[in-house]
Amino acid sequence: GGKIWVRVFPDKPITKKPQETRMGKGKGAPEQWVCVVRPGRILFEMDGVTEAEARDAMRLAAAKLPIRTRFAARFAEEKIL
Repeated sequence: GGKIWVRVFPDKPITKKPQETRMGKGKGAPEQWVCVVRPGRILFEMDGVTEAEARDAMRLAAAKLPIRTRFAARFAEEKIL
């Protein structure tokens, strides 16, 4: 079995005031938490699986995301003797 790391964390609160509340009286309570993802950001990392398995898993995960994604592979590190 391989490992997967999620490289993003929802650390930005989105606030909302209750319905039928008058204006003012401060900011509303946090409704949900989001993560701002800019182009080029690495979302997931995998280790311990072949590249074909990783591509297949990321293809399934990308279908559930509301953004366009692409697969990036790290080159194999050379061992220095």
